[in-house]
Order: sequence, then structure tokens, then C-alpha cells
Amino acid sequence: MPKVTQQYMDARREQILDAARRCFLRDGFHSASMQDLFTEAGLSAGAVYRHFTSKDEMILAIAEENMREVLDITLTVATNRQGRSMGAVMAELLDVIRVKSAEGNLAGLAVLVWGEAMRNRSVAHKLDQLMGRMRADLVIMVRDHQDHGDLPATVTAEAIASAMLSVLPGYILQLALLDPAVVAEVPDAVRALWPEPAGER
Repeated sequence: MPKVTQQYMDARREQILDAARRCFLRDGFHSASMQDLFTEAGLSAGAVYRHFTSKDEMILAIAEENMREVLDITLTVATNRQGRSMGAVMAELLDVIRVKSAEGNLAGLAVLVWGEAMRNRSVAHKLDQLMGRMRADLVIMVRDHQDHGDLPATVTAEAIASAMLSVLPGYILQLALLDPAVVAEVPDAVRALWPEPAGER
């Protein structure tokens, strides 16, 4: 019998998660049954249970991947901030989230994950950890802008980072629930709220 490679196992796991995402986006985390997941994946129960022992385990895996994707986007944009206004950085972050949501419904999954965090302590714990890391990345970015005089130092970097972080859920929620055209100009609005310093325009 041929040896099963790690690459094969990883591909099969992703096949199952892709099917689970489709089911969960269509029916919700708790209306979708395991049989629905088997059918969507085109796999036997045994093949699925070899990778995930329960639906809750799948939910946690999808929740963590979704949260990490948002975190990775934030980190990438924040670390490429040099010479740009806070508005430009935030607008790029929103633009990337919009593109990712169009490709794989990142926004819809994010809303499902937030709801799940209200009842599932494991998801809530992961969300708390990753939100903390996002806030820490934004604090570093804000302090850099404060040091260059682009943002007021009369408000703490932590408070400004929290305010910025508050923009993301509202934008993601609108992407999930509304026509994307409704929020198409939000990145431009963010640029206007945090413009380039006068000397750099």
C-alpha cells in the first residue's frame, strides 16, 4: 500500500475545511450537520473523522484560520507603513480585506466567528489572543506616527489603536451583509479622515 504523504494529508484536510466553509456560510455553524459536511466534501465519514473528531473541532479550525488571515493582513500592511499617512495605511488594510472577502467570503466567515465566540470559549480565547496581537501591531504603527508628529501625542497610542480597530468590524460587517458598492468609498473616506501631513502632499 502506498505511503500517505504529509502533502496528501494537508490537501485532504484543506478539502474538508473548504467544504465546511461552504456549508457553514450557507447554513450556519449549527444548522449544518456532519452528514451535510460529508456530502459537501464528497468523502466518507471515516475520511473526515481521520482529520477532525467533531464539528466543533472544524469550527475552531475555520475560526482560527479566518482570524489569522485578518491578523496577517493587518501585520503586512502595518509593517509597510513607512512614509505613508495613517489614513493611507488603514485604507490599504480595508482594500485588502475587501478583495479577500470577494475571493473567499472572509467577511461572512468573520461574522459567523464573532457570533460563535459568544458561546464557545475556545473560539473566544483565540479571538482575544489574535485581537490582542492586532492591537499591539497597530500601537507600534501609531507610536511611529506620533513620533513623527503626524498624530497627536495627547491621546495614548493604545487608545488610537483601539479606535482604529473599531473601524474594522463595522467595515467587515457591512461587507458581509450589504452590497459591496455601499462601502466602496470607505477607504477614500479613511484617507480623508487621516490625510497626509501638509508638508508631504
